[in-house]
Order: sequence, then C-alpha cells, then structure tokens
Amino acid sequence: MDEIARATEEKMKKSLEALKKDFASIRTGRASPSLLDHINVEYYGASTPLKQLANVSVPEPRLLVIQPYDKNSTKDIEKAIQKSDLGLNPNSEGGVIRLNMPQPTQERRNELVKIVKREAENSKIALRNIRKDFITEVKARSESEKWSEDRKKNEEVEIQNLTNKYIAEIEKLLAAKESEVMSI
Repeated sequence: MDEIARATEEKMKKSLEALKKDFASIRTGRASPSLLDHINVEYYGASTPLKQLANVSVPEPRLLVIQPYDKNSTKDIEKAIQKSDLGLNPNSEGGVIRLNMPQPTQERRNELVKIVKREAENSKIALRNIRKDFITEVKARSESEKWSEDRKKNEEVEIQNLTNKYIAEIEKLLAAKESEVMSI
C-alpha cells in the first residue's frame, strides 16, 4: 500500500474511533462509566475531567457510583452532573455519589435512535470527504509525477475500497447501538 492509501486509512480509522466515542456517550438504559467521559468539573478554578477527580464504578446495571478522591469535590461533581445534558440527579451520601439510571421511555429511545443515526451519517459524510480529498491528491500527484493511467486508477479503486470497508464498519456499529438503545 502506498503512502496515500496509508494516510487515507489512518484518517478513516480516526473518524471511526470518534464515532465509537460518540456512541459510548449516548445514554441507553444501562449504566456505563463512559457516559461521564465528557463531564468537566470546576475544581479549584480549573475545568477538570471527572475521571481525574473520582473513581466511577457500575455495581448494578442501572447504577453508577462515583467516589471522589477528594471528599471536598463532591459538591462540585454534583453540580457538573446536574448541568450536563444527561438528565440525571446525583444522590450524595457519605462522600459517595450515586446516579440511578431511569428506564428510558419508548419516546426517548426513539429520539436516541435518531441521534445515533445522525451521528453515523455524519461519520459517513466525514469518510466521503476524506475519500474526496485523497482522490484529489491522487489526481494531482499523478499529473506532477507522470503516473500511468493504471496506477492512478488502482489508487482510486484502493481508496474507494477503504471507504466501503469503513462505511460497512459504521453500519455494524449503528446496528449494534440501535439494538442496544431499543432493548429494554
């Protein structure tokens, strides 16, 4: 594989990893520590990621337990969770914060599926843009380096095959996340 195809695949992998992170932060009916990955806590005047301030565990399928390393940060963590878009109410007792995950309604699950589909479509668009950029680069390099028509065509086909491969991966991730959201 030449350098253009390698660079294309690298960018496509990064796009797929970004989608996986986005999917992990979408709340389903099941508790997952990754739901809190995007939460930053105002701690001593600095915005600090929650995972640097506390240990997050899942003792039950619908419960997250947050144990702050510094008991004084409990109130700040609670405020950050309440301000987040998760819609969860933290319960604090003895320096430990509990987050009960309510069962989402059918309407909420349908909304989440729409969000998941939109994220997947945005990732597909990103892959197509990556493909477009690298095919443009192939054309420019084939002109400047006097590539044969066959080599140029092979590069374009290879980039298209990579695009198809990663779009298929997105479809698999979408199907898995959709079934996870819709399961009760």
